[in-house]
Amino acid sequence: MRLDPARLSRRALFGGAVAAAAMPALTSEAAAADATAAGVLHDPVPENTGAAPVPAGSRPGDASTALLDQWARTPGSHPLIPDISGAGYRLGSRPPRPRVVTRVTDHGARADGTTDCAPAFNSALRAAGERGGGVVLVPRGTYLLASPIFMHWSNVVLRGAGRDNTVLRFSRTLDDGYRQARQSNGNSRWSWTGGQIWFIAPERRARSEAEDFAGTEGWLPGDTLADVAPASRGQRTLLVSDTSGLRTGDMVLLECDNPPDASLLTHLAGEVPGALSYDWPRRAPQLVTGSGGQYVQYASLQWPVRIEAILSDRLVTLAQPLKYDLRPGWPARLRAIGPTVTDSGVEQLTIRNEQVPMTAHNKHPGSNGVCFQAVHDCWASDVRVQNCDLGFGFTSAKSITLSRVAVGGRSAHHSFACRMQSHDNLVDDFEIEAFTVPVPSGAVHHGLNVEGLSSGNVWRRGRMAEGTFDTHRALPFENARTDITMVNNGRVGGSAASGPLFGARMAHWNIRITGDSAYAVAIADVAPRSVTVALQGTTDTASGLPPDFPGDLQNLTADQGKRPHAPDLYTAQRTRRP
Repeated sequence: MRLDPARLSRRALFGGAVAAAAMPALTSEAAAADATAAGVLHDPVPENTGAAPVPAGSRPGDASTALLDQWARTPGSHPLIPDISGAGYRLGSRPPRPRVVTRVTDHGARADGTTDCAPAFNSALRAAGERGGGVVLVPRGTYLLASPIFMHWSNVVLRGAGRDNTVLRFSRTLDDGYRQARQSNGNSRWSWTGGQIWFIAPERRARSEAEDFAGTEGWLPGDTLADVAPASRGQRTLLVSDTSGLRTGDMVLLECDNPPDASLLTHLAGEVPGALSYDWPRRAPQLVTGSGGQYVQYASLQWPVRIEAILSDRLVTLAQPLKYDLRPGWPARLRAIGPTVTDSGVEQLTIRNEQVPMTAHNKHPGSNGVCFQAVHDCWASDVRVQNCDLGFGFTSAKSITLSRVAVGGRSAHHSFACRMQSHDNLVDDFEIEAFTVPVPSGAVHHGLNVEGLSSGNVWRRGRMAEGTFDTHRALPFENARTDITMVNNGRVGGSAASGPLFGARMAHWNIRITGDSAYAVAIADVAPRSVTVALQGTTDTASGLPPDFPGDLQNLTADQGKRPHAPDLYTAQRTRRP
């Protein structure tokens, strides 16, 4: 559905078929009344029954400003635009700068090219973690490592002397330096997860090793802290059964059942007509409960979120608005998040894998970079990864910030991967460099990957000499790529059994293509209730991807070929949010 940017009234965005597909609000009246009194629920936008001009303060013909004015009225419940304003470390805050507590050279590391420094690095990280945190300094030089570094402790930072000055040269892949992780079909899990620097709780690592990496990859939740009453997307105050087990400031896991009737999945797809008629059990068995082929990670929808305030013995306020409804048929609860790592980072260094030829697709031995698995509020800053299968990976990660990061050297499989219900992560000022060795026959480079019910993730201010805007299916929703220059030469992947390429409210905003192809960047023909704004460098509007949902997808394409007045959706939302 194409909408005229000059007529972006509430009627245009919320009316017609969109309104017909919408479900009634299910918020408890008592919760809504108390939350309104506390000033935390958004007032509804008054219905505009007439043809409205561009909202006040916007420029005629500029869809970006008009859309943002609309979004600012109800930031968490706009029908087309995701609320990404809270992406990144602690809702977009700058990571801390803790003091130096030890150096890897104090534990036996030597930048001599022959000493295996991995034991010294892990010893230094343990020492810092056991004393409560701090910086582990890596002086300038090139350090040989024959096995991965595990970031098992919170409040610990591994810091080099600059990515041109401190180089970690990994001589072995994860297959050789750690262990193999093969699926029954022979594919290697290191093709999409695992890192030479790996942020993961020791309990999570032990569980994966005990299950031979065949079980769940995500959170290991603890006790149920409270049941949650029905609520609407955009709401921050929830009615719960009890607040005695909750504490202000805690990160908890909001878990919502994914029922066999696929009604939750249909909701995440925007409830457009094609999603309502979609044969979920047959076409998306990995997502659907009771299908016989569901991944264990998808039995429930899991979103880590911080408790901002406890208002009474039955009411809590979340730090972020809900991204989806909580309905009676999808029982929801707050759970303890379980073992994790938080407030840790890696900075100012290069990970250089020994250059080995790129293998056939999904057979990769694990020449990887940095992986964040079942951790939250961590970061990587000023880090380059070279000669990799996977550059930077999010696996069930929450609120991670990557800033000033780069992937280069020989061709990669995934430069950036975001999978298994990873939420609210920020990749800022990134680069995929031109590969020194091209992708060989039988292999694939994807680019910026998002998949697996992941939401709220942002890639911004990027330069991509390689890759495309990849989705590996399984209904990623409410994600954004914005202010990016790219050649656009990668390929989209994913198992057909994982279901739809996109859920609702995907945003591609101010994308400059130098290779003329709109492949996977223009998404009006495949992404329900989504936006493509200010796509430049091509006149094409076709994604080149197979559509999942027939009929009207109720989305918007605007300002093609134009430079928008609001070039970066993330910054624009942060300056406009209440």
